[in-house]
Amino acid sequence: MYLGFWQLGRAAQKETMHAAMQAQARQAPLDAAALAQLANAANGLYRPVRVEGRWESAHTVYLDNRQMDGKVGFFVVTPLRLQSTGQVVLVQRGWAARNFEVRDQVPAVQTPPGLVWVEGQIAPPPSKLYEPGAPGTGLIRQNLDLERLRSESGLALADFTIRQSGPASDGLRREWPAVAVGVEKHYGYAFQWFALAALVLGLYLWFNFFRRPTARFQETHPHVPPPSL
Repeated sequence: MYLGFWQLGRAAQKETMHAAMQAQARQAPLDAAALAQLANAANGLYRPVRVEGRWESAHTVYLDNRQMDGKVGFFVVTPLRLQSTGQVVLVQRGWAARNFEVRDQVPAVQTPPGLVWVEGQIAPPPSKLYEPGAPGTGLIRQNLDLERLRSESGLALADFTIRQSGPASDGLRREWPAVAVGVEKHYGYAFQWFALAALVLGLYLWFNFFRRPTARFQETHPHVPPPSL
């Protein structure tokens, strides 16, 4: 029973977190100066941003086995050097299909030179998938190791990323899935624990208040049918 209430408590926490995320997403966009002053990236997660900068295209990474709209391809991630502050932020630019016949071929993605405007949300680095062995390097990778990319590129990358929004462009789609907080899972677990507690209680009542008197009656009256319960 306790575990059921614990799961309900976890669900309430997740709902509070989801409400906070939605409140963040409704705020006015941050510019480059506000991003540079962000003391704690976690406090700014999912806040809209609108920044100007130049792509560090030489350090683009293609994250493999990523899905969008049920199709498997790449998430394309490129550092962006912000114009007014010099801060370098990784941008999750979007999704592109892959060539399954030529596994080491990356899709044609346009990365404009010069200054560009990017709109999106502050986001954590892309989630990590199962990867046997050491993290990969090179243009195509299974996962993004932020510290490794800092070392490889020599760029002082921010601890957060920007997940670019807007219509498809540069050969990339941006129908990002909604962030899942897992509230339904906790409600499901709570139901299972309460159901198990109800079953245990039912068995206890049966064997101690119904089954035992019937057994005693049959022992003392072996030729009489037991009373109907």
